[in-house]
Amino acid sequence: MTDVPQITPAAPGASGGLVNWLRLAALGLIWGSSFIAVEIAIETLPPISVAAGRISLAALLLTPLAFWLGDGLPRLATPDGRRLWLHAFGVAALSNAMPFGLLSWAQNHVTAGLAAIFMSTLPLIVLPLSHVLVPGETMTRRRVIGFMVGFCGVVVLIGPSALGDLGGGAIEVLAQLACMGAVTGYACGSIVTKLAPRTHALSFSAAAMLLASLMIVPTALIFERPFEAQAAASSIAAVVYLGVLPTAFAMVLLVKVLESAGPPFLSLVNYQVPVWAMLFGAVLLGETVEPRFGVALALILIGVAISQNLLAILRRR
Repeated sequence: MTDVPQITPAAPGASGGLVNWLRLAALGLIWGSSFIAVEIAIETLPPISVAAGRISLAALLLTPLAFWLGDGLPRLATPDGRRLWLHAFGVAALSNAMPFGLLSWAQNHVTAGLAAIFMSTLPLIVLPLSHVLVPGETMTRRRVIGFMVGFCGVVVLIGPSALGDLGGGAIEVLAQLACMGAVTGYACGSIVTKLAPRTHALSFSAAAMLLASLMIVPTALIFERPFEAQAAASSIAAVVYLGVLPTAFAMVLLVKVLESAGPPFLSLVNYQVPVWAMLFGAVLLGETVEPRFGVALALILIGVAISQNLLAILRRR
């Protein structure tokens, strides 16, 4: 969702500007709406099949775009090309096939808003992983404080009954753990992306999406037999929406923001997604927003803001 592919950095002093702020708002809106689209899709389609359809459609759209707007697919004939495909394989598994499948299944048992709040913990999980795996990314005092505040938000989010329910195998707790597994996958995938050789973001993303489709489509066909499902038109339309907007088109917007404003500006999208998802869930699906969800979201966003030095990023805009 918010994984940032490698790309040539923006020029020093690059400004967000009105156009990029609009692009950023559009990304938050689109990614926030994806949780609602998943809710609609899984009403009559199996969850892994929903993820497979979304990924496959995005791969079909991004591959020609990679040749039109990017550098095509990485070339296996060169050492850097082979390294790019290896990293793309890691991103395909960790940032696409696994989290999309887990989230689709989890949303059978948790609300779209709750799933989105879990996604807002992504920058907090990336922090300790980057400290260990990425040269130069150290856990400063500010980042540690932000991590601890955000972790308190996660504890509030899961709720005090979670530990007691784990022993009984409560399906809601398993769904929450699936959400955390998806976030962890995104976090690990972002580390793999950071360590990849630099290339055009669309080229890298198209390669990863192609590999992800090769992973998840056979899984869906073997275990779920989606063609036997009595899929409603609304579910099919939701899968098409997921593939076209939150997965493929959002990547084009992401590339534009990266090229003109850079990754720090793009990271601000993390603060929007759960808010949009909760609003859409409450208005369109009638989902209940429990008071502790608001407390958890506030703690998580404060923690992310501290760890990412949000005030400094905003001052530079």
